[in-house]
Amino acid sequence: MRFDVVIVGGGHGGAQTAIMLRTQKFAGSIAIVGDEPELPYERPPLSKEYFAGEKEFERIQLRPAKYWAEREVTMLLGQRVVAVDPADRTVTTDSGATIGYGKLVWATGGAPRMLPIPGGNLPGVQGVRTRADADAMKAASETARQIVVIGGGYIGLEAAAVLRKAGKPVVLLEAQDRVLARVAGTDLSRFYENEHRAQGVDLRLGVSVVAIEGEQHVTGVRLADGEVVPADLVIVGIGIAPAVEPLIAAGAEGGNGVLVDRLCRTSLPDIYAIGDCAAHENDFAEGLVIRLESVQNANDQANVVARGICGDEAPYHAIPWFWSNQYDLKLQTAGLSAGYDRTVLRGDPATRSFSVVYLKAGRVIAIDCVNATKDYVQGRMIVTAGLQASPEQLADPDTPLKSLLPVAA
Repeated sequence: MRFDVVIVGGGHGGAQTAIMLRTQKFAGSIAIVGDEPELPYERPPLSKEYFAGEKEFERIQLRPAKYWAEREVTMLLGQRVVAVDPADRTVTTDSGATIGYGKLVWATGGAPRMLPIPGGNLPGVQGVRTRADADAMKAASETARQIVVIGGGYIGLEAAAVLRKAGKPVVLLEAQDRVLARVAGTDLSRFYENEHRAQGVDLRLGVSVVAIEGEQHVTGVRLADGEVVPADLVIVGIGIAPAVEPLIAAGAEGGNGVLVDRLCRTSLPDIYAIGDCAAHENDFAEGLVIRLESVQNANDQANVVARGICGDEAPYHAIPWFWSNQYDLKLQTAGLSAGYDRTVLRGDPATRSFSVVYLKAGRVIAIDCVNATKDYVQGRMIVTAGLQASPEQLADPDTPLKSLLPVAA
């Protein structure tokens, strides 16, 4: 088999690359190699609407089977690429198949980080990354009587919210002294801590997990102080490890992800990388090399690659944005808050509708909005503009954020 473009990974980035190539009238052959048996689907609902049973799988598929067939995108599903040969321009799958390429797009995302502790792989200890993960988690949660969620990031909090809405008892364990510590300021962390506790989550901060108890199946989670928290289901949400080993082994530069330039090109000829596994210089992180684990990033980088393959090379430059649904709360984030030196609270968290603006050296670098869509839409504008504004102006919820932008000449 040989294709003009081979896309490794059937997630958002891989699917969007193929979609954009055909939108750009690319006439060559395209194949998507995916390690799951399913056609490309949305991943965020796995810990939200799909897990809650609010959306059937067909509703989270990115495109129906007919779409891919009509656009002559070959789907090579249920096989994982284990080796890349840049000289021969081939990849090899775990089934032993060899696939040739003209251009290779690496869009593999990553695998859930699991706990490297005794018992970490016991039955009943569940990560969240694929449909199979979510199905296993749903099935186990229906009969589980004692559920422990490890990790106070988005995945852990979203899973806890779904479980509590279903009436399940939940203990959530976070090693840091607050939830969302890597991605948000204290105001937002405290709000969500209070919300989850009000919803009945037994939320414990600053705790260290040292072992998972059980023989044939998990029975509990052992903490550093010796306490064993009973559990017949443990959900682990502590981030992902980028799936880049075959590329690195083939000589691509990288480590925590594969390094790409502004056109999403790796150091290997005619090989691109996009999405969660791509380490890139980001303009909204002051040019630092970062990985962004978001649908927005995967889609935007896919568009850069597809256009580049079609001869329209334009560097990646897109404001990062994220969202999270928990209970009746919609959190929307624009920009990257890392490195902020001041936060401004806009509105009253007690009303369950407010925003947090992040500043660095007087410049707006990010905004978190809870049930505040207007702030989010206008917040993207002021983050993109790098607005300089006084905390007093930003704090007034009656002052539209876009009104603080300088008037164009």
